[in-house]
Amino acid sequence: MNAARLATAWALFQGLLIEAMPFLLLGVLISSVARWLAPGGRWLRQLPHHPLGGPLTGAALGFALPACECGNVPVARRLLAGGAPLGTALGFLFAAPVLNPIVLAGTWAAFPNKPWLLLARPLGAVLVALALASLLALLPESRLLQPDLLAERRLHQPLASVNLLERSTGVLGGNAAMVPAAVNPPRPPWSEVLRHASQEFLDLAVLLVLGCVMAALVQTLVPREWLLAVGGAPTLSIVALMLLSLIVSVCSSVDAFLALSFAAQVTPGALLAFLLLGPVIDLKLVGLLGLLLRPVGLALTAAGASLTVLLIGQWVNLWRG
Repeated sequence: MNAARLATAWALFQGLLIEAMPFLLLGVLISSVARWLAPGGRWLRQLPHHPLGGPLTGAALGFALPACECGNVPVARRLLAGGAPLGTALGFLFAAPVLNPIVLAGTWAAFPNKPWLLLARPLGAVLVALALASLLALLPESRLLQPDLLAERRLHQPLASVNLLERSTGVLGGNAAMVPAAVNPPRPPWSEVLRHASQEFLDLAVLLVLGCVMAALVQTLVPREWLLAVGGAPTLSIVALMLLSLIVSVCSSVDAFLALSFAAQVTPGALLAFLLLGPVIDLKLVGLLGLLLRPVGLALTAAGASLTVLLIGQWVNLWRG
């Protein structure tokens, strides 16, 4: 790689990191406050378990949390670790990056002359979240979630769902009345919350940096002009813009303004596909999502999101064509 390309990669890396890091910090802060307010996660277990109502409830939480996809990962992890229904947590993880107020306002500011897009983007995000929550629910949690997250999650499950051996508490027998103390512990001191938050932020930040490095290198080596060259083809344009969203890896809070620069060159379905797929899975997100999902879960997420977004894009091209 010559000096010019190296300088370009460095500039792209800085831009991606500066965009994502504040939202990652915000997500860790939200997660830590939630851990302090409800250390036992009792309110999380009251969220709906319904296969449709659960993901929709999780998606609706995005309206109240101004974090992009990077910041949503620590919050979704807190939901799962606290015992929230799987569908609810996944609905939040996959839909909230688009439904948060900053992203909706950014989409409106970038495309005030495309009112259909202001409706299609949040609706499409909900459809993608529903599809992924339904798909991932087919796997048992032991195959879907990372072992450390699964162990913490089992500590907050009722005994009717998880036995003492699965809780990994070391309690093999005795009085079951001992368990509620572990399920609903007292609030931890702020020093412990800050220590936990600092460690979580550092762990996530390392993965985010690695993801930004990978995204910047791929952006430098794969000119986006190649992908935009097929912008007028009904199907190829959608596939090309989906690939572009994976490569550029910008945060959902600013991706609408990037899309504005090439919106006139691509089909409506391709434009929507770019705005839908990136907040679910991209190069910088792989490492962060890997803290929640096992490899099979990541593969199903990428495949399921890609297929759902492709179908939505095709339908929009037929509708707007």
